[in-house]
Amino acid sequence: MLSGIHPILAGDLLAELDRLGHGDELVVADANFPAHHVAAGEASVVEAPGLSSPAVVAVIRTVVPLDRYEGESVLLMAAEGGERLPVQHELVEAASAPADRVAELERFAFYERAAAAGLVVRTGELRPYGNVVLRKGVVNEYHPSGAAG
Repeated sequence: MLSGIHPILAGDLLAELDRLGHGDELVVADANFPAHHVAAGEASVVEAPGLSSPAVVAVIRTVVPLDRYEGESVLLMAAEGGERLPVQHELVEAASAPADRVAELERFAFYERAAAAGLVVRTGELRPYGNVVLRKGVVNEYHPSGAAG
């Protein structure tokens, strides 16, 4: 247990987040996401059972800033029918990203993008389409308040 660090950010999850560099991508995925299949290459998989995807994104964002330099830094798996589902709205809110930094990818394009990520965090989220790719930005100052920027 560390002071100033959310208890969810422990062990493997904290270590894997620390290994990511600017521009690296991570996936926060729902419980049904094929995490180990998608991450068969270089990505690590960290399990976060019992936690929702939006809750995990919100906690990750306390230590991981989003990329502000190149395109979208938050990518959702597009839901069938074209309308965002409540869980997707919650993911965007948890990521605290400006609207112009959020995009959607078709399901199989999302899987391809996820396969290139450095980390996949599989949550206990049971709602469909509770998946998001986050692109890490630059950590250029210390924020003792716990806000990563």
